[in-house]
Amino acid sequence: MASPDKVAAVDEMREKFRNSNAALVTAYTGLTVAQLKELRRSLGENAQYRVVKNTLTKIAANEAGINQLDDLFAGSSAVAFVTGDPVEAAKGLRDFAKDNPALVIKGGVLDGKALSADEIKKLADLESREVLLAKLAGAMKAKQSQAAALFQAPLSKFVRTAEALRQKQAEQGGADTPAPAEAEAAE
Repeated sequence: MASPDKVAAVDEMREKFRNSNAALVTAYTGLTVAQLKELRRSLGENAQYRVVKNTLTKIAANEAGINQLDDLFAGSSAVAFVTGDPVEAAKGLRDFAKDNPALVIKGGVLDGKALSADEIKKLADLESREVLLAKLAGAMKAKQSQAAALFQAPLSKFVRTAEALRQKQAEQGGADTPAPAEAEAAE
């Protein structure tokens, strides 16, 4: 029979897996407490970094429907549970691992898809969700402006042509020749 503490730990981690859109697994052997605090800060406010027990974490992940992580839980393991932008957390891990080789990115899962360590590093190279959405909105607005200009171009070209024709007729016929609009009104 499992102890109440272990059952509570599994329940808590199962909920973290269910509520997270990404879980990134690392090995942390050799990191000091101060370095772990620094790592937690570098992950951003939408990620929670937890040192975990492998067996309990496997059980919690499996109960949450995540079976892709079983092979990653060997040796010292910690999990970054990400509820917000996974790019920010991946960048935090990648940058911290560059400065602290004791941190090893093992892999993870993003929206139910298993990620290798290399895929997490590629994820870190992406821009944040907000930046990508802003670029998309800017591109859409530019396309709308181009379309509006395209539709307005024939109308403005017609107006300029009519004005040039009126001026040409005024120059050729003198002041006595009525403008096209005035000629229609006189009839």
